[in-house]
Amino acid sequence: MSHQLRYEVNCSILFTEIPLLERPAAVKAAGFDAVEFWWPFAEAVPSDKDVDAFVAAVEDAGVRLVGLNFFAGDMPAGDRGLVSWPARSAEFRDNIDVTIGIGERLGCTAFNALYGNRFDDTAAEAQDDLAAENLALAARAAARIGGTVLVEPVSGADRYPLLTAADAIAAIDRAGEANIGLLADLYHLAVNGDDVDEVIAAYATRIAHVQIADAPGRNEPGTGDLPLERQLAALEEAGYAGWVGLEYKPATTSPESFDWLPRERRPSCRVGSF
Repeated sequence: MSHQLRYEVNCSILFTEIPLLERPAAVKAAGFDAVEFWWPFAEAVPSDKDVDAFVAAVEDAGVRLVGLNFFAGDMPAGDRGLVSWPARSAEFRDNIDVTIGIGERLGCTAFNALYGNRFDDTAAEAQDDLAAENLALAARAAARIGGTVLVEPVSGADRYPLLTAADAIAAIDRAGEANIGLLADLYHLAVNGDDVDEVIAAYATRIAHVQIADAPGRNEPGTGDLPLERQLAALEEAGYAGWVGLEYKPATTSPESFDWLPRERRPSCRVGSF
């Protein structure tokens, strides 16, 4: 096996002890050369000054941005995306060009569109129809730069309807654009009760991005009981050749949480034994 999968660091869940714009440099200092972010601003359409500062922080650190979320609302307050949210659909649409524009400036082509929670005042079917429209709009915008929109099953959000890989695939198929793929967060899938081995076997060709954390706890690999090494090997054997995002909460400090991965294997590093 070629072992070409590469790790990168999610700067929205790691290095939160330092200001956001300092995190790309901290990732570089830890030995990695690629990062991903949830939406790094408080609003759907930030100022040009704020966008420029974010772009500069990534460029100046000498890391590559390989994943970026669309604006997803107030995540700490429980929001999980605007894609299917009627009252805030316009915000999502306004955010599309900003997100894709940042991607174009930084060479990022993977954009995660969190689906959104269910609301009692809107029929689920109507939310799903809206989501299909919005995902298609985002996908057509991303296609202009060769990008892919990602749809992710999520755990820990009671009203978020995409719990399994099959749920996400159904949403992707409703949208009907070729450049929408599954974001397979192995932690979320496992916690939600999906059989991750079956997901890999069934959907390997639909998986466009992978993230990992161990369970229970959502901490770094080796702190729980998920067979992440075996699952990553299975993904690669099934043809996945993309990035593996480290999207975990460090059990200690962020730099110490990488101790499971030898430093020489961090730059565009290879997946093998932990």
